[in-house]
Amino acid sequence: MPTFTTRRLALTDSEAVTALALRIYPDARPWTRDQFESHVRTFPEGQLVVIEDAGQRLVGYAASLIVFWDDYELETNWRDFTDHGYFTNHDPARGRTLYAADVMVDPDYQRRGIGSRLYQARDELMKQLRLLRIRAGARLQGYHRYHETLSPEAYVREVVARRISDPTLSFQLERGFKVLGVAPNYIRHDPASHGHAAVIEYLNPEVATPEDWETQRRSSFYA
Repeated sequence: MPTFTTRRLALTDSEAVTALALRIYPDARPWTRDQFESHVRTFPEGQLVVIEDAGQRLVGYAASLIVFWDDYELETNWRDFTDHGYFTNHDPARGRTLYAADVMVDPDYQRRGIGSRLYQARDELMKQLRLLRIRAGARLQGYHRYHETLSPEAYVREVVARRISDPTLSFQLERGFKVLGVAPNYIRHDPASHGHAAVIEYLNPEVATPEDWETQRRSSFYA
């Protein structure tokens, strides 16, 4: 059985991440070298990769930054949450939210626990830094199959109720995330999601207060 190592992104990994992105998102523009350099310089511990030990093949990648949520709206798009992909809005002094900006798993290595490794590493980082939560925009990867009959909001309700399975959102719901709403125009030029993403949240059980849990319960109108 193959074994894997989760570690921080190095700049020497950038070409492999770019190649992976082009396979998964052929219609999207991958990170540039300048953006990778900015990520590593700004928040190195938030940039993660999974490497297959035997061949040293990069099979998973995740990027994150810390944001002060009050600076944003629930429907803020990906470009604004990441400062056009440079993460220069990273705000560890005020922020209590680990914002999950990107995650990718090599299609040849699906169902081998790579995604779970990345999510577990983010969870550990959130706890280590004593942050309140992880939030992200969950790309509605399967929405294109239903867009003629369901609104994005109705589609998310069906996924939360487990009457529809979405490749991205269903996995995140299984990891304990809650849906707070739907962001239109979250990702430009994405035919799979028609630009829509579910805004999701995972609270840190070591930090969250009863008030935080109640706020999530009230906000999670898809629960």
